[in-house]
Amino acid sequence: MNYQPIPAEQQNSSVSERIRARLTASGTRFHANDNIAAFIEPGEMDQLLDEVSARMQGVLESLVIDTASDHNTQGTARRVAKMYLQEIFGGRYTPPPPVTEFPNAAHLNELMIIGPITVRSACSHHLCPIMGKVWIGVMPNQHSNLIGLSKYARLAAWVMNRPQIQEEAVVQLAELLQEKMQPDGLAVIMEAEHFCMHWRGVKDTDALMVNSVMHGSFLKDPALRREFLSLIKR
Repeated sequence: MNYQPIPAEQQNSSVSERIRARLTASGTRFHANDNIAAFIEPGEMDQLLDEVSARMQGVLESLVIDTASDHNTQGTARRVAKMYLQEIFGGRYTPPPPVTEFPNAAHLNELMIIGPITVRSACSHHLCPIMGKVWIGVMPNQHSNLIGLSKYARLAAWVMNRPQIQEEAVVQLAELLQEKMQPDGLAVIMEAEHFCMHWRGVKDTDALMVNSVMHGSFLKDPALRREFLSLIKR
């Protein structure tokens, strides 16, 4: 990734400010569900962990929590920072997982279904958990690239491990798979619980959200779409 060097006057700024300056200078979007790994230099994730830990400690102090004498919250700020940067939001800060692609040597052209894949994310509105499952339907052609079964789960986790809204997450995953595989048809369905409804607001513990993205033959062929929907076990 090519980006303009940071001006000398910004060299002593915080690591988050330096990363933000690179993104801004290149005109690259850095919304909550965008990946910014290309703009993070070696060693900066450790610095970012220190910065987020310090800011999280400030949040705890503003919540009037005595982390000095409360043994349960000593170290909480750093634990939370590590959780966000390395796990829950890790899909923002890491490059895409390596995916070995195989040519469709057997000229497979029958429906493939992968799932359910368990996915975890966080609502970008309240940072509450989103827990759900994803099903993927693929209609390959002789020119399609095929990927290993575990790679679907790795790619799904890479997309979902960011602050998301479900509608956009499914679109991102579908576009990523379409780009890598170039199939005749692609379908992605996600069903998930949203803890921003369970924990707060209406506190409805039963509601689920289901949404789908259909590309190519899944969009054009009602019979294929019905076959896919009838075969997934939700």
